[in-house]
Amino acid sequence: MKNLKTLLTNLTPLQIIGNENTLISNIQFDSRKVREKNTLFVAQKGTQVDGHLFIEKAVAQGAAAVVCEILPKTISENCTYIQVTDATKALGNLSAAFYDFPSQKITLVGVTGTNGKTTTVTLLHRLFMDLGYPTGLISTIVNKINDKEIPATHTTPDAIALNQLLNDMVIAGCEFCFMEVSSHAVVQQRIAGVHFAGGIFSNITHDHLDFHQTFANYIKAKQHFFEMLPKNAFALTNVDDKNGKVMVQSTQAKVYTYSLRTGADFKGKITDNSFEGLTCEFNGTEVFLKLCGKFNAYNLLAIYGIALLLGMKEDEVFLAMSRLEGASGRFQILRDNRNRTFIVDYAHTPDALKNVLSTIKEIVQNSADVITVVGCGGDRDALKRPIMAETACTLSNKVILTSDNPRTEDPHKILADMEIGVPVAFKQHVITIENRREAIKTACHLLPDNGVLLVAGKGHETYQEINGVRTHFDDAEEILGFKDLKI
Repeated sequence: MKNLKTLLTNLTPLQIIGNENTLISNIQFDSRKVREKNTLFVAQKGTQVDGHLFIEKAVAQGAAAVVCEILPKTISENCTYIQVTDATKALGNLSAAFYDFPSQKITLVGVTGTNGKTTTVTLLHRLFMDLGYPTGLISTIVNKINDKEIPATHTTPDAIALNQLLNDMVIAGCEFCFMEVSSHAVVQQRIAGVHFAGGIFSNITHDHLDFHQTFANYIKAKQHFFEMLPKNAFALTNVDDKNGKVMVQSTQAKVYTYSLRTGADFKGKITDNSFEGLTCEFNGTEVFLKLCGKFNAYNLLAIYGIALLLGMKEDEVFLAMSRLEGASGRFQILRDNRNRTFIVDYAHTPDALKNVLSTIKEIVQNSADVITVVGCGGDRDALKRPIMAETACTLSNKVILTSDNPRTEDPHKILADMEIGVPVAFKQHVITIENRREAIKTACHLLPDNGVLLVAGKGHETYQEINGVRTHFDDAEEILGFKDLKI
């Protein structure tokens, strides 16, 4: 139980009606989850539903207090009402207070950017665990408290779930936590009230414009994360990205830079790149890394920088980094006895797809055919669909367009949007197969000896969502279903 007055410490209410000393046992923003007395219900104006419409229902189900922007017409004598200007922001601060501000008891580092977030936080978690530190992870794929896995439902959990998870990490003795911070989470204030010790900017390219509407809004959302960092935090930014300096121009945090192309606090150089891994120089020291591709060199350079900024010893960091392996579904390599290479990757933006295919082309040096299987998700940014197809055609010998997660959209409409981007001269090398299983099967049959097949878009996902229904589907499993394949 928490005293309501204590929870309101970081809020500046417009007015309070009722008893400030009411005891609170839990916080909810979904009225359907108000099932017990002493619940604090926060009425948010959501994108789909306005929580203010359910205040009376929440009170009838036992809510002892309500936080809202607009007071209801009927005021119950058995409930305390707290009126605020922004209920969503208030939810974050209330959740942090309810769990005794867990983010202040752990070194929390947030990673934001279009591509590389999951790989970076996953590898940071593995690195710090390898170095002997109890560490938490909050990612798209999975959340972890040390080695204990907790299923992930969003890139960034809601404010209540986030603070509860951080509190569980503190109880488990975690000293560090590495967390993906999505642009949605920033705009929707899921990280309000959360204290970050540092933040990383990886890159920003065309994505999520279905939500942000314009690229300028998307940049602004990422930028706001760094504006939220306190003075005693650090901000590590990729200055090879043209928006790298823009991201941190208004931050109070201490700014550090990393680069593969120019002078920076953490300077990297690729000396060899193969399917077996990368040989790089980081600040003048050569290290072999098991991941491949320039995009992974950026991820690893950022990880190196973060580790040093958090006080780790450089020689121990290099040793631990040399043992790191990629995240599931991120340039995941499978091989068969015909020297064919099969790559499963989450690349679902034009830039990510370009990075993965460019890496493949750099490694094979035109000595092998490259086939790409790719689709685009439904109910998402439609503008990138023709660009995705064009990117695949530009960097492949053959392309199979297929379904990704069509969700509630007609998959044939999605594929028609993609086909617009196919260059006229390349049309004879493109096949459209709506069924993803058949598309992968066809690509495996078409792939010649020594060839490379990229199956892009779903990566780690183990489902396909069609008409709102999720059924089991794993790209890697589909590939491994063919005989003579080995990891």
